[in-house]
Amino acid sequence: MELASKLREILGNEIVATDPDMLAAHSGDKWFAAQQPEVVVFARSADDVSKLLQCASREKIPVTARGGGFGYVGGCVPARGGIVLSLVRMNRIKEISFGDAVAIVEPGVFTADLKAAVRAQKLFYPPDPASMKDCTIGGNVATNAGGPRCLKYGVTRTYVIGLEVVLANGDVMRTGGRVHKNKTGFDLIGLFVGSEGLLGVVTEVTLRLLPLPPARSTLSAAFATAAQAAEAVQAIFAAGFLPSSLEIADHFTLEAARRDLGKVIVPEGNAHLLVDLDGQEQSVLSESAAIRKLLEKRKPKALEIATGEENCEKLWALRRQFSNSLRATGLTKLNEDVVVPRSRLVDLMEFAESLQSKHGFPMACFGHAGDGNIHVNIMADRYNRDPAVRDKVQRALDDLFAQVLAWGGVITGEHGIGLAKKRWWPEATSAVVREVHHRLKEALDPDEILNPGKFLNGEDSPPRE
Repeated sequence: MELASKLREILGNEIVATDPDMLAAHSGDKWFAAQQPEVVVFARSADDVSKLLQCASREKIPVTARGGGFGYVGGCVPARGGIVLSLVRMNRIKEISFGDAVAIVEPGVFTADLKAAVRAQKLFYPPDPASMKDCTIGGNVATNAGGPRCLKYGVTRTYVIGLEVVLANGDVMRTGGRVHKNKTGFDLIGLFVGSEGLLGVVTEVTLRLLPLPPARSTLSAAFATAAQAAEAVQAIFAAGFLPSSLEIADHFTLEAARRDLGKVIVPEGNAHLLVDLDGQEQSVLSESAAIRKLLEKRKPKALEIATGEENCEKLWALRRQFSNSLRATGLTKLNEDVVVPRSRLVDLMEFAESLQSKHGFPMACFGHAGDGNIHVNIMADRYNRDPAVRDKVQRALDDLFAQVLAWGGVITGEHGIGLAKKRWWPEATSAVVREVHHRLKEALDPDEILNPGKFLNGEDSPPRE
């Protein structure tokens, strides 16, 4: 309570919370781990954040920033207690400028709300994580979030052109701005985007926007095998097309959706492919017709095409429900966002099946076929209740990540390292890369108060002098 009293003196009573329900609600994210903080602070401004970090820096108190709390790797778990800094009340869209094609927002703005607001002004913010109704821009910046449209449009980092960041000592730094090109010094924006809250707290984001594509088309195709679906993906690229999204789903995922949503909604087959196109009306109609012919040659078990936002979203509704359908099985869904070279797509899905045979867990694969970022979901019974099951999952993940790295892939494409992948951080990086990370951390947060206990505080950390 001494810490809470000190923070109330500095920040006021109304934004400092210590009641048990509030502490419990801010102890974890969508991963299973949790740690209760001593206090939760709901910042209203960069000034609040600066004052809090000045205090925390003096007293060497851990501070873990969080947004919507929808991460999958324990990234916002306050692993060493201390203060949880919630940014959800910093939720203003400060400006949307059609002339400059920028949006200036606070970190607590929900991603779907921003997308709708810019769309109303005939502008387009492409990143579309599956949890966009529940995740915030600040969290997207912290993890460099992606989504299905990464294939054509890139990830969050592609659109961040300006940041206001409060450093660990309370200093407020602005970098970048509202111009779309900027080569003034080092790429500090790139340093903070994806840094998982370990280097500073983002309090304002300037985002580059695009013109809103006036037309859209979606093709939904079902195939007998995942190999056929993957061959169709390669054929689309070989023909010179670049869809905005290319999504694939395997047999287990489709079966879960059939049980949850009904067989009428889910097409026949053991693999499902969604192809999304956007642009000018004539080009979209022409490309969708050409891709339809290309898919028909591969004898799909079902093929459907939609045009226009409303009709396309009806086909996408199935894809957006995959995670919920898998959870409806009653098993714990452990979502691993690995990325492999695109030519290894079928290899990855077949390897996941071999893991099922070896370790006994059902495996569900779906995700971004166009860029090799496939979500391999281990479906575990009694995961939260039985330590032996968790140990068995760890061994399955050892095998999965070792194979992904052997193929030249990476262990996370969207969710980050957090706590969940901390064990594999040394294997996924070289000693030189880890040393550079530690030096950056030392320079910006010498007392390690920002989101401590995560991957930079592992056994591979160099000794402190």
